[in-house]
Amino acid sequence: MAGVDTVLIFVIIGVVILAGAVAYGVNLVRGRAGRTIEREAPPAAPGLPAEDLDRRPPTDSTDTVAPPESPGAPAPAPEATGPEAPPAPTAPPAPTVERPESARGRLQRLRARLARSNSSIGQGLLALLSRGSLDEETWEEVEDTLIRSDLGVEATTELVDSLRTKVKVDGTTDEATVRGWLRDDLLALVQPDMDRRIASSRVGDRPAVILVVGVNGTGKTTTVGKLARVLVAEDREVILGAADTFRAAAADQLETWGARVGVVTVRSDKDGADPAAVAFDAVKAGIEEEADVVIIDTAGRLHNKVGLMDELGKVKRVIEKQSEIDEVLLVLDATTGQNGLQQAKVFSEAVNVTGIVLTKLDGTAKGGIVVAVQRQLGVPVKLVGLGEGPDDLAPFDPEAFVDAIVM
Repeated sequence: MAGVDTVLIFVIIGVVILAGAVAYGVNLVRGRAGRTIEREAPPAAPGLPAEDLDRRPPTDSTDTVAPPESPGAPAPAPEATGPEAPPAPTAPPAPTVERPESARGRLQRLRARLARSNSSIGQGLLALLSRGSLDEETWEEVEDTLIRSDLGVEATTELVDSLRTKVKVDGTTDEATVRGWLRDDLLALVQPDMDRRIASSRVGDRPAVILVVGVNGTGKTTTVGKLARVLVAEDREVILGAADTFRAAAADQLETWGARVGVVTVRSDKDGADPAAVAFDAVKAGIEEEADVVIIDTAGRLHNKVGLMDELGKVKRVIEKQSEIDEVLLVLDATTGQNGLQQAKVFSEAVNVTGIVLTKLDGTAKGGIVVAVQRQLGVPVKLVGLGEGPDDLAPFDPEAFVDAIVM
């Protein structure tokens, strides 16, 4: 019996131990089943809100295996981690080509500028001529006023004699009447019947050729650039020749003027080149390109320097080997007065001047230079400069000019 009891006790103990183990295992399983495993959210992509993470497209989780490196092969370049490379530079935009307005009637629009500078002539004369009585002293003052305006002695004498006769015959010094007489007589002196057209159309199978000459400081290169604008406004195909090879900036200046209106400039690559050669090349280009007109800018030169004047003659002769010269424009500074007349005479002897360009006419009260220079050379004033703007070069209009004086 004692042996049976002992076995029973061991059985009971084993059952108890087994039951405890089973209970422990059940509780352990239940505890694990009730826990929540929190995974750290992957980092948000730059610029993407965290709340949008679950809306991002799924990524491919397949690993990419790099191929084994060959012995001696160079190591792959490390991936750049710096800032993004700047974009490739883009070509600059094409320059805007200007389209100038027609120059027709331009002097009428600029008449007020001319009137401001020449008002002393008209107002002074009218004040003198409108006096109740005109004695010899008054007529002498009239003559002095006209001579100071650079009208010239001969033209002054003609004008005063005409006015004295009209006052004597009519017996009046009424201002309106005198103004009319003065206008008519001045207009006659300016010679409105002169041909002031500029050669700007093709002659047969070649372009018209314009040679521009003058002394230093008259604004010659600027005048050439402005003339190109005048002709472009009239739908002319223009080529410029930079034959002023002695002044370093002259060719650059002329090229800039041409580029603004889409005009080609023929120039030399080096300073001090033969100006006659450049002029020849410009005319040749005009013939090949079938241009309407070629304008040649020449170096400024003192009229009393024989060597320089001879060189200008050479330029003319070289051009004439392939084309006639249709126009020689002499650029004069209107403020130089009688000195400008001497310049005009010498240049005319060297290159047969066909027309005058008067610059700075708005800056002088000596408008009489128009009459004087035409009488000196027997050629017309064709263009006048009345300001610094690109379109302040105007075809000369005799009536507008006289009206600006006596308005």
